[in-house]
Amino acid sequence: MNRIIVIVILVALNFQAYAQEKIILEKPTIDKKTELLSIVFRLAGRQEYTSKQFKLYTDRVEQHFEQHKNHELIQFTKSIMNERGLGYDAVAWMSVYLDEHLNISANVKPLTEADSRWNKENIEKFVSLLQKFYKDVEFEKFFSDNADLYTETVNRFIPIYEQIDLNWYLNFYGKDPNEAFLIIIGVGNGSNNYGLSLDYSNGDKKIYAIVGVWKTDDTGMPVFDISSFLSLLHEFNHSFINYLTEKNKDEFRENGEKIFSFVKNQMTNQAYIRWETMLNEALVRASVIKYVKDHKFEHSIISELIKREKENGFLWIEELVEELENYDRQRDKYPTLESYMPRLIEAYKIWSEKIQSIEDKRPEVISISEFTNGSMSVSPDIKTITINFDMPLSGNGYSVYLGTKGQNAFPKVEGINYANNNQSVIMRVSLEKDKEYQFVLVGKNFTSVDGIGIKDYEVNFKTDKQ
Repeated sequence: MNRIIVIVILVALNFQAYAQEKIILEKPTIDKKTELLSIVFRLAGRQEYTSKQFKLYTDRVEQHFEQHKNHELIQFTKSIMNERGLGYDAVAWMSVYLDEHLNISANVKPLTEADSRWNKENIEKFVSLLQKFYKDVEFEKFFSDNADLYTETVNRFIPIYEQIDLNWYLNFYGKDPNEAFLIIIGVGNGSNNYGLSLDYSNGDKKIYAIVGVWKTDDTGMPVFDISSFLSLLHEFNHSFINYLTEKNKDEFRENGEKIFSFVKNQMTNQAYIRWETMLNEALVRASVIKYVKDHKFEHSIISELIKREKENGFLWIEELVEELENYDRQRDKYPTLESYMPRLIEAYKIWSEKIQSIEDKRPEVISISEFTNGSMSVSPDIKTITINFDMPLSGNGYSVYLGTKGQNAFPKVEGINYANNNQSVIMRVSLEKDKEYQFVLVGKNFTSVDGIGIKDYEVNFKTDKQ
C-alpha cells in the first residue's frame, strides 16, 4: 500500500533507567538470518522491506545485490508473496525459525502453526532456494564487509537496551522466568518492528524483539531514542499477549468483530487487517502504558501515549488500561493476566455496545471550497484546496495518502495548515493542466478533539486543458 504522510508530528519523551536484578538480557545483535531475509524480500519488491531510511546501509545492499534480483529465489518469493500474502512479520518468523545452516530448527512447534502464510510446500522450496542464494550472492562476504556498520549500530542501541526492566514483565504477567529475551536490530527492516516467540519441546522459550531503523543522523547512522525504547517494550509484550487472544478467540469474536467494523479504516492503515490483531495490539499498547505508569513516568508522557493511541483508533484504550490496573490491584484473586481474561471478555461486551454511540461523534468532510469532489473541469490556476469538516478537528498533524492512481496523480503540495478553528484544512498546491489528481484523507491524524478519526475520504478531480 503506497502512501505519503505529509506531516508527522513526533513527540519527544524522557525516560529513566531501572536495574535488572533477576534477569539478564543479552546485548542486542545484528542477526545474519534477519538481514538475509529482509534483503530477499527487498529484492522481491515487498514494499515494507524497500525502505531507504538507513540509506548508508541500503545503498550497500543495492550495490551488492542488484545483479541478483532475477535469481530463482527472488522469482519464487514474488510468486508466494502474491499467492499467500507473505510480508511483514511472516518474514521475521522465517528468520527466527532458521538455524545457522539455514535449515528449519528442530524441537519447536511447526512454523505453519506460528504463521499460516507459510505452508509445507513453500517452506521446503523457499529454504532450499535460500541456501543456494546464500552461496550464489556471497552473502557471507557481504555480512562480513559490513561488520563495522553493524557494530556501530549495536553500540548506538546499548543505552536503550540498558533501560528495560524485564522483571516487570514476569511480575505483571505472573509467569515463571523460563524465557530467554533477545533483541535483534533489523537494519534492513526499515521502520517495522516485530515481537515473536519460539516455544521449544523441552519447555524453554525464546522471546524476540526485532526492531527496525527509522531515523538517522547527519552521518547517516541510526538514531535510537524514546520511540525505540517504547517499541522495545511493545514488541516484548506481544509474546505474553498474543496467545491469550488466540486461546479465547471464540469468546472475543462477536465483540471484537463489532469494534473492528467501527475502526477498520484506521486499523487497516496500520496493516492490522483482522479483529484478532486489533485486540492484540490494543492489549499490548495498554500494557506499555501500564509499564510507563508503574515506572513513575511523568503524567504528561502517559497522557500523550493515551492520546496517540486514540488517534490510532484504539478509542477504548483508557478503559483497557484501567482494567489492567484493576487486575494488578487484585493479584491475590488473579495471579496471572491469563486468569483475568474472563473479565476482559466481559469488558469488551460493554465497549462494543458503547462504541456504536461514538459514530455520531465522527468528523465528516462536508465540502471542498474550490471545486466539487469528482469534478472533471477544475482550473489548474487554483493555488489552494480547502477541505471543510462538520466539526473542529484536534489539529494534531495531517494524514494525506496516495490513492489507487499512485504517485503520478498526487498533487504537488507546497504546504498545509488548519484554519477556521481547525474545521478546515488548507492544502497549498501547484497543479498542471489537463491532468487527473487523486489523494486520500485518512483518520490517523484527521481526528476529532476526542480522538475519533474520519473515515477515509478520497478526493478525485481533473484540471482543464486551458
